[in-house]
Amino acid sequence: MATTEAALKEAMTTIEGAVGVALVDYTSGMALGTAGGTKDLDLTVAAAGNTDVVRAKVRTMELLGLNDEIEDILITLGTQYHLIRLMRGRGANGLFLYLALDKGRANLAMARHQLRKIETELEV
Repeated sequence: MATTEAALKEAMTTIEGAVGVALVDYTSGMALGTAGGTKDLDLTVAAAGNTDVVRAKVRTMELLGLNDEIEDILITLGTQYHLIRLMRGRGANGLFLYLALDKGRANLAMARHQLRKIETELEV
């Protein structure tokens, strides 16, 4: 099992095109840990903003009566992918991993696969 710091570092070093990554508590909107980022990508601001995205999707699913779980949410920008992966398992309720990728360097399918692997190894 990996600590938050180790898991986020692994994401930055093993996921091709990773720009920044954060572990976020979507009940509070706070980033519990971050790695990477740029002057244009403040991971603390992104954590809070993406909390609103997760909450809106959860609320919409409830209104629709969908009896299912969100695996991940993909936001595609002109130059970046933003991937939000809701965590499952013991102690992980209310948490998500947020990953920003450089669209020109990233392999989205591999990034999703690697982020899922990191999630399973993360001990919160």
